[in-house]
Amino acid sequence: MSELRFTEDHEWLRTEADGSVTVGITAFAQNALGDVVFVQLPELQAYEKGAEAATVESVKAASGVYMPLDGDVLETNPALEEAPELVNEDPLGEGWFFRFQPSDASAVAKLLDQDAYDRFIKAQAEA
Repeated sequence: MSELRFTEDHEWLRTEADGSVTVGITAFAQNALGDVVFVQLPELQAYEKGAEAATVESVKAASGVYMPLDGDVLETNPALEEAPELVNEDPLGEGWFFRFQPSDASAVAKLLDQDAYDRFIKAQAEA
């Protein structure tokens, strides 16, 4: 498993051996949402960075899952359709949302690493 990268929208990214990138929401995001009850997964198509690709609904709120980089969605996690609670139970594993092929693979490395994401969360909590 490669090193995770993060966005300020609380998505995590993991580059796979084939160069595709798996995306999910962070433990911080799922804790803020509470119990997830529904996930709308993205279409298998191209998205621009920042576009809303998926939606996650919880007992507290609904939130978008944004495309972290330009790219083509290749696959979605069918398990979330039947068991959206996987997002709460295993947000960095079985609770992944989709895999995509980034237009620029080198852009993944420019996202936040674990230390930078932890500092970002701490700064938000203090604000």
